[in-house]
Amino acid sequence: MAKQFPALTADHRKFIEEQHMFFSGSAGPSGRVNISPKGMDSLRIMGENRILWMNLTGSGNETAGHLKQDPRMTLMWCSYTRRPLILRCYGTAKTYHPGDDGWDSRAVEFPAHRVEFPAHRSARQIYDVTVDMVQTSCGYAVPFMDFVQDRDTMQTWVDGKSDEDLRQYWRDKNTTTLDGQETGIPV
Repeated sequence: MAKQFPALTADHRKFIEEQHMFFSGSAGPSGRVNISPKGMDSLRIMGENRILWMNLTGSGNETAGHLKQDPRMTLMWCSYTRRPLILRCYGTAKTYHPGDDGWDSRAVEFPAHRVEFPAHRSARQIYDVTVDMVQTSCGYAVPFMDFVQDRDTMQTWVDGKSDEDLRQYWRDKNTTTLDGQETGIPV
């Protein structure tokens, strides 16, 4: 049975930190709804009602375009191990791009973004999520799956690109949503 909470509990936080992936959901007032799987070391719980998510370069940029129109966001985690559980965080998000006021103070929360670990130099946004409701549900129909390892494909791709190559990719692939809405990415 689903249960709602006004904030993340210590148990919720532990569950989230044990998961290797999560899903983000967003939508503008019209057009397509977007749901994306996310992984790597890209999420930080900052408090009972605050989550930071560093969004890395990808083939689309739907979330950024949606949030320019409507700040609603849902994050979801599923357990694929013995403990059946689905956890969703509902709320709103503010977008920060590299160079924006507030970017550096958020980016420092991600060790891989620090100068000595340039692994996330392809980060195009950080979403600062304000959680207004947490919901748990049973997850009884979610299959068991074993985690093998994170993929290195993204990092290998990034390592083969210059900073200008990444910006050109953003210009080519990340400036508008599937529905033609601007994403606000600085190119």
